[in-house]
Amino acid sequence: MDGPLKNLLVVDLTRVLVGPYCTMILSDLGARVIKIEAPEIGDDSRKFGPFIKDYSAYFMSLNRGKESIALNLKNNDDKKIFDKILSKADILVENFKPGTLEKWGYGWKEVNKKYPKLIYASASGFGQTGPLKELPAYDMVVQGMGGLMSVTGQPNSEPTRVGTSIGDITAGLFTTIGINAALYDRQKTGKGMYIDVSMLDCQIAILENAIARYLAKNEIPKPMGSRHPSIAPFEAFKTKDSYIIIAAGNDKLFEKLCNLLEMPEIINNDKYKNNSLRAKNMDQLKKILEDKLFKKNTADWVKEMEKEKIPCGPIFNIKEAVENPQIDSRNMIVKAFHKVIGDFKLAGNPIKMSAYKDEKVRGNIPDLDEHREKILKEFN
Repeated sequence: MDGPLKNLLVVDLTRVLVGPYCTMILSDLGARVIKIEAPEIGDDSRKFGPFIKDYSAYFMSLNRGKESIALNLKNNDDKKIFDKILSKADILVENFKPGTLEKWGYGWKEVNKKYPKLIYASASGFGQTGPLKELPAYDMVVQGMGGLMSVTGQPNSEPTRVGTSIGDITAGLFTTIGINAALYDRQKTGKGMYIDVSMLDCQIAILENAIARYLAKNEIPKPMGSRHPSIAPFEAFKTKDSYIIIAAGNDKLFEKLCNLLEMPEIINNDKYKNNSLRAKNMDQLKKILEDKLFKKNTADWVKEMEKEKIPCGPIFNIKEAVENPQIDSRNMIVKAFHKVIGDFKLAGNPIKMSAYKDEKVRGNIPDLDEHREKILKEFN
């Protein structure tokens, strides 16, 4: 891939999701990524379903465009190979349990002495410091401990996990941001740095309204379904055939909505004439709106509201979301090649850059240790 990170070499010591997601973004932005995998076993996610011809679609969706070599970092001969690769690298990304790489002689202090320009990024469940640093963590653990599950779901429902692994994905994104900031800093200082990202920290960082309400007002937020806690109307409403999302985020949009629904009398109603009042009286307002919305199908309402530029939309399933013409026009479904499966479709890169083409075809998906001979020859 061509991109702003072209000619940078990333050594990828990651597995499963948080680390591979980070290095996939770096690859999409043009970096060369060499994935170091455990001999015979490889990345754990190679064994995660769904499978196509015995190959993991989960693994393939996260590791396009990378090269693979199997190395045992406890083995002296493999360490020599790893050192030669590392000596040419710009970035090292790892998501082992804190302390693991130190045991193998590749902790930040040791590596920084040998390769002072290397940027070294660690993503872990709880970070490199604090009383929980040595504990393992998976996505749902940090969703729970980070407060996210306490505000997700319907009122009085059982604890509900967000539908994607947002604990891993946000940590992968923050790690990528940190790496790119460190690259800019290296241009000024000539030195690498250490980046420590905690999955739990990242959950706290994305609590936005919920954490603001607690820290400012000492209120502990609870699940509200699709409703926004401080903007109204801003949720899913029933129509004749399904649901429609309406996000009338200011008084002007609310006025537009009322006029479209042919109920101008509520625009200046003492219960609804500004956002604060609407938020306090949302249960009553929702009933009034749904009485109108129930007269037509969601698709009809969406067409009418889009004409008036009222933020709205249907609730798509994954098939509908992926096949949306808007998604196609933005090149958000791309292809990568696997030598057994052939072309494999996967999510594209949402970062569009004017200086670089957003390619429809991405780099090939590596088999375990597929690039061994090539890498050994290059880094002899």
